[in-house]
Amino acid sequence: MGKILDKLAGGTILVSDGAWGTYLHLKGLKDGECPESWNLNHPEAVLEIARSYVEAGADLILTNSFGASPLKLEGYGLEKQAYELNRSAAELSRKAAGERVLVMGSIGPTGKMVIMGEATPQEVYNGFMEQARGLTDGGADGIVIETMSDPEEAGLAIEAVKKVSPLDVACTFTFSKNQDGVYRTMMGTDVAAYLEMASSAGADIIGANCGNGTAGMIEIVRELRKLDPEIPVLVHANAGLPVYKDGKTLFPESPGEMASQMEELIRAGANIIGGCCGTTPDHIRQIVQVRNNLK
Repeated sequence: MGKILDKLAGGTILVSDGAWGTYLHLKGLKDGECPESWNLNHPEAVLEIARSYVEAGADLILTNSFGASPLKLEGYGLEKQAYELNRSAAELSRKAAGERVLVMGSIGPTGKMVIMGEATPQEVYNGFMEQARGLTDGGADGIVIETMSDPEEAGLAIEAVKKVSPLDVACTFTFSKNQDGVYRTMMGTDVAAYLEMASSAGADIIGANCGNGTAGMIEIVRELRKLDPEIPVLVHANAGLPVYKDGKTLFPESPGEMASQMEELIRAGANIIGGCCGTTPDHIRQIVQVRNNLK
């Protein structure tokens, strides 16, 4: 049992961090620029983002490594720096976290479809191993494979991380409710099929991120809990459902509106709660207050 599972075993509800990409753009990341390159080129800016969530009271922060698989980095000509970019991402979050706060290394989709022949399963697997090595060597306490929709890719990611790292592994999918009222990924995977894949591949923590505001996440957690009452559940909700206005995507929930739903999310069975798109340190600060008031 790693550090994250150890904390959860004691019944603690952990509060995670919020959005990263939005803050990188506010600090000057240009459209078409590789966000993970900032770990080496602008480390102070990345460190400031991590620190903002630590100062907001988060128990757990992620890393600026979501798109740092070699297959995704190919688009920027940075595939040979995959290990270094992942290690530096973990080192920066570790520096911000200190000893009190946990660090979870972020691994996102490769952007390549195995089913379409855009990459082989071995290429995908090798890339995830490279990420896991870098994040582990950089000082992460766990790894979260997030924003997944393809069970094959997610299964390869879980197995790759388990192959090279002793850290706790979380895997979260992104679900949307279809016209029949069923939550599925863009690949058509429902909650039950996702859980079966994640459990059989060896995920220590399961859950959902992005795609929904907190209200939708409460429904998903309830569904997960009917299927498995025991496995730890991580939820990173958006700050409400996106609204498109004046050519921009906005997430409308204020910190108070988002935080007000967190008690119900915890009651539904979530063990780690935090935010995805549109979530700021102010959101996290109020979520921490809600969690603390439940003690």
